[in-house]
Amino acid sequence: MTAGQTDGSRPGSASTLAGTLEAAEAASPVESLDVVARLLKERLGAASVSFLITDFSGGSVVRLGAAGTVYRGETAWRIALRDTLYDDVIRSQQPGVRDTDTGMVRVVAPVTNRGDAIGVLELFLPSTPDTETMREIGETAHALAYIVIANRSFTDVYQWGRRTRPLSLAAEIQHRLLPASLACEAAQFAVAGALEPADHVGGDTFDYVIDRDTMQLSVTDAMGHDVGAALLATLVLGAVRRARRAGADLQEQARHAHEALREHGRAGYVTGQLLRISLLDGTTEFVNAGHPWPLRLRDGKVKQIVPEIDLPFGVLNPRTYRVQSLDLRPGDRLVMLTDGMLERNADSVDLPDLILRTRALHPREAARTLIGAIVDASDGHLADDATVMCLDWHGVHHSQRDAATGADLTDASLPATPGQ
Repeated sequence: MTAGQTDGSRPGSASTLAGTLEAAEAASPVESLDVVARLLKERLGAASVSFLITDFSGGSVVRLGAAGTVYRGETAWRIALRDTLYDDVIRSQQPGVRDTDTGMVRVVAPVTNRGDAIGVLELFLPSTPDTETMREIGETAHALAYIVIANRSFTDVYQWGRRTRPLSLAAEIQHRLLPASLACEAAQFAVAGALEPADHVGGDTFDYVIDRDTMQLSVTDAMGHDVGAALLATLVLGAVRRARRAGADLQEQARHAHEALREHGRAGYVTGQLLRISLLDGTTEFVNAGHPWPLRLRDGKVKQIVPEIDLPFGVLNPRTYRVQSLDLRPGDRLVMLTDGMLERNADSVDLPDLILRTRALHPREAARTLIGAIVDASDGHLADDATVMCLDWHGVHHSQRDAATGADLTDASLPATPGQ
């Protein structure tokens, strides 16, 4: 049976999805991708099926495996995304179908979970797929995102695939501090972060978490470079997470970060911003500990938010950090960054203008574009880490949103009522 054919023996999409997940779970964590690939080859008559994972930079993909094969060299062979079908699919979050010179049909589908573009699924089919086949490919690609997330804690294969060059010890520590998913899409917001380490890692981190009634974000920048900076970053982020998970407010989180550095940081310091947004009423508050000011895009204009500034974490003792209000309205885009985005070599980049020109992009793509501009301006050699967090605030009245595409489903899914 070819890709475009269906008959009564072909299971429905629900059983197909359940079977895919069951088969992947029955395999070892390393072989789960190959199991999915073999299932698709058998069901759709595909000549080949493979999964390509995005690397840490988001600028390339790595072919992690095809049915029966997983290449494991010391470093991964990367495929640059720019001007490729892979890039089109990741940016649009829509599958791409192309004819090939060999007579096969190439299908590339996004492998994404809640806005985090994990990679793509690529198939070569003997004929143009029909609607049902495309639906099955899309469902399998979505399931594959969950399979990767479920299995990456058991094996280093996925970490290997995201590394297009060997990491230093400092970079290894730094990457382990980042959230497991670099982007998240929800009804009220979309958030994404991007980090490009300097030639000598400078200790930047970003973090976010969604609770029942709030979301919280942080961006920090540790003094110095290499392992020393990475250890300071570990201290401050560990202290913030510990306090946050114990239910502490922003002021307490900041105090814990400061005290951890005073007690264990060996006179080091860390600048940072902590942000907390209520998902019930949109109230927003933040702490600025000697950190570069955020930028807000509203109604086609980019404005720098100028807060009251407290000293960095770890400087002087005792210290009280002020919790300030931030005016955040539906439709705003907030960009938080580290000073690596403002270094001398990057002064040719007009950040406000670039934020304005990328306003139509998903925060995931906007953050990568901003980082990419700084890297290009520095000829690929950063003197300091460059980090960006991009937050789109949709507002508390948005109740339904497509987590893959970011499309607002509220109006389409709810009956119109007077005043809406």
